[in-house]
Amino acid sequence: ILHPEVPLKIYDVSLTITPSLPVWPGDPQVDLHRVSKMEDGAVCNISHLTLGVHTGTHVDAPYHFLPNGGRVDALPLEALIGPALVLEVPETCTAIGAAELRAAGLPGRVDRVLFKSRNSNLWSSEKEFYREFVAILPDAAEMLVAAGVRLVGMDYLSVAPFNNAVRTHEILLSAGVVLLEGLNLAEVPAGLYTLYCLPLKLGGADGAPARTVLIGA
Repeated sequence: ILHPEVPLKIYDVSLTITPSLPVWPGDPQVDLHRVSKMEDGAVCNISHLTLGVHTGTHVDAPYHFLPNGGRVDALPLEALIGPALVLEVPETCTAIGAAELRAAGLPGRVDRVLFKSRNSNLWSSEKEFYREFVAILPDAAEMLVAAGVRLVGMDYLSVAPFNNAVRTHEILLSAGVVLLEGLNLAEVPAGLYTLYCLPLKLGGADGAPARTVLIGA
């Protein structure tokens, strides 16, 4: 029950999709332009958008790395909405392994964990893809699965390291963990929030962009 005397703040942790937004190397670049313009005499403005499904803030479905995995339109909404812990790792952290996860203080039971790292600072300055982003190592992924986590979020375009992307994804996705990537948590203090993550309902796709917000006191 929400008490009216307690002000709530809405944090938009989604990236703004523009043609200058960095994308994973090899993925399609964003193409967003108007094809109908009122200043040219049209009755309304109409825009055209082309992008990959793993652009900006997005979710990974199991099918992204598992040949027989579920598709994004079948992801359970119960996993995408609910209490979420923003867990911050130190600026000096270059990768999140089991030791770093223990040091960060993962609670005994939490359904959704969003990792805030130095990655979030990149979104205000970096215009190119940054390969040395902080990511989750396989041993930490196994700990998250053992802890019963249903959703894992990361503040860059992958939960896994650039040069070792497969194993972390396989561990989490094969356990039914929803992956939320491309968050911007720069303005979000560590703590507990309510997560609302709604990916586009793309039939049969391996992922989808998602408008994502956190609500907290």
